[in-house]
Amino acid sequence: MLIETILLLLLLWNLIVFFMYGLDKKRAVRDQRRIPEKNLISAAFLMGGAGALLGMRVFRHKTKHRNFLVLIPLALALNLGVMMFAIYVF
Repeated sequence: MLIETILLLLLLWNLIVFFMYGLDKKRAVRDQRRIPEKNLISAAFLMGGAGALLGMRVFRHKTKHRNFLVLIPLALALNLGVMMFAIYVF
């Protein structure tokens, strides 16, 4: 039960991060107030790497920014490492 809850929370968080990227892209197109880049990157490192990477690809957003091209895949790799470590320990 605990594992299912954690996985559901991770899925929900990654959906939120995915939609953060979509919202930021929409705001960029409309020349509105944007989500700060540090918030987008931080969300990825806080177990939202999959949602961030998928959001970048689907919305074609931040795909030319070197920081995002390096840090988002790194965040995803670290997220996967944390999950693998947690599975191993528990």
